[in-house]
Amino acid sequence: MSGFEWQQIVMIGVGFALMYMAIVKGFEPNLLLAMGFGTVLANLPLSSAITQVIGGVETEGALTLLFNGGIANELFPLLIFIAIGAMCDFTPLISNPRMLIFGITAQVGILITFLLARQLGYSIHEAAAIGIIGAADGPTSIYVANRFAQHLLPPISVAAYTYMAIVPLIQPPVVKLLTTKSERAIRMTYTERPVSRKVLVLFPIGVTIVSGLVAPASVALIGFLMFGNLIRVSGVTERLAQAAQNELANIVTILLGLSISATMTWDRFVNLSTLTIILMGLFAFICDTAGGVISAKLLNIILPANLKFNPIVGAAGISAFPMASRVAQRLGQEADPGNFLLMHAVGANVAGQIGSVLAGGLMLAYLGG
Repeated sequence: MSGFEWQQIVMIGVGFALMYMAIVKGFEPNLLLAMGFGTVLANLPLSSAITQVIGGVETEGALTLLFNGGIANELFPLLIFIAIGAMCDFTPLISNPRMLIFGITAQVGILITFLLARQLGYSIHEAAAIGIIGAADGPTSIYVANRFAQHLLPPISVAAYTYMAIVPLIQPPVVKLLTTKSERAIRMTYTERPVSRKVLVLFPIGVTIVSGLVAPASVALIGFLMFGNLIRVSGVTERLAQAAQNELANIVTILLGLSISATMTWDRFVNLSTLTIILMGLFAFICDTAGGVISAKLLNIILPANLKFNPIVGAAGISAFPMASRVAQRLGQEADPGNFLLMHAVGANVAGQIGSVLAGGLMLAYLGG
């Protein structure tokens, strides 16, 4: 095939693999389809989709233009946070604030992977960008990686979104390895406490202020997420809430996927470092799941029988919303068909959404992002 480098052929294969996962397997199709097709566009010889220098003349490509206008200035990840916030229902967390524990402990993969990356010779900022894959939150991963190590953005983006999509494949083996069937069958009584509209409105405002005081660098991340939730719960912006959940989410997801693909060129992606980062991303997700499960088991040692946690709920504390909640419900019913963990898991899951954004903000604050 004239004009092709072998690395370009590899990257076009990566593009086809991403499209296969989206179309055939249904893994995160809204994003992976755009990323896969964009990767093919970016790796065709002399493609006009990315910036090229031909005959001494630089021509800016459409994908590069999208990247510079949406990723390099962090616009698209922040807009996606508005959409995510509008989709999140924090009522189960407010009703049962104990679930906040797992929103924190299930972020342990970030720290462990950060330390592992440092041991492998990555700089402190590169290690932070790699570790944030453990946030199980694609926009946060992109935001932090863009600040700390833009040259690592392609594998970090692919790892973050791919592993989020395959949480139903990653989590069950880890949970089953760390728990017994009797532990997975623990029933947790869910008592839905009424949450007033005033509390629902004050919650996103309060979280933003507290987070901003603790980690000022997190204000943009947590602020856009909580603004999205505020327009959902305010009761006076129904059209905006629907637009954020649908039109905004759909449009920005398409643009985000295409923008990321501008960086997925053969000269940046086909190297040993890429494979290492993708493997460390998987390690981070496994550590997150293990952290949530183990923290629940440790708490059960001191808790009375009527307050014990089902360790599966701990695994739902990762930020992959709502897949982790569904996985927890399914695993609980495999152990006991009458077990109903979904609402507890949703509480832990939305707590993980807050925890992952705070983790990203803290990294930015303390590592000079």
